[in-house]
Amino acid sequence: MQANYEQRLRLTFRKFGPTRYIGHLDLARTLERSLNRAQIPMAYTQGFNRRPRMQMATALPLGYTSEHELADIWLTEKMEPEAARQQLMAKMAPGIDIYGMEEVPFAEPALQTQTVSSHYVAAILEPVETAVLQTHIDALLASDSHARDRATGKKRKPYDLRPLILDLALDESGDAVQIKMHLTLEPSMTGRPDEVLLALELDPLAARIHRTMIVLAEA
Repeated sequence: MQANYEQRLRLTFRKFGPTRYIGHLDLARTLERSLNRAQIPMAYTQGFNRRPRMQMATALPLGYTSEHELADIWLTEKMEPEAARQQLMAKMAPGIDIYGMEEVPFAEPALQTQTVSSHYVAAILEPVETAVLQTHIDALLASDSHARDRATGKKRKPYDLRPLILDLALDESGDAVQIKMHLTLEPSMTGRPDEVLLALELDPLAARIHRTMIVLAEA
C-alpha cells in the first residue's frame, strides 16, 4: 500500500427499492458520488482517470436486492468508523443503507479474493405446485452432477451446476413460496440463483431474488 493510506474501512450495506434496477458499475459510481459528497477523505487511484480507492466484494446482478453487500475503502486520514458511517449516510442515495462500518488491516487480502459463498432467498411470484417443486429440489440435491451451459461472450460454455450448490430448501412459511439457496462464491466457481431456478424448471423472471449474506473466508 502507498504511504498516504492511513486507514482501510469496510462498509456493510443493504441494496433495496430503486437500486434494484441499477447494475454493478452504476452502484459503484453511486457509492463514489456519495463518498465525495460526504467529504470522506478518500485515497484515489493513479493515472489519467483517477477514481476513489474502493473494492467491492462481488457484483450483484441487475434486478436483485440484498441485505448484505460489502465494500472496502481506503482513506488518507483516519476517521472513527461510526462517525464515517453517519457522515456518509447523510449524503447517501435512496435505496442504499450502510448499517456497518469497521476498520480492517491493510495487510488483509483483497475483498474479492475472500468470498466463499452467498445465501439467497428467491420468492416465487407465480403459482407453483410445491410438492412437485420439492421433488425437483430433492432430485437436484441427490444428483452427483447437473450439466448446464453458461454464456461467455458469444459462446456458451458447459459446466456442472451441482458442485456450486451447497444447500437448497423450500420455505412455505410466508405469503409467497420461497427457495433458500446457499451457493459457492469463489473465483471460477460462482453459483447463480437464476441458473438454479432454471434447473428447478422455474422462470427466473418470475422470482424476486434477494441476497441475505456473503460469507468470507476465515482469517
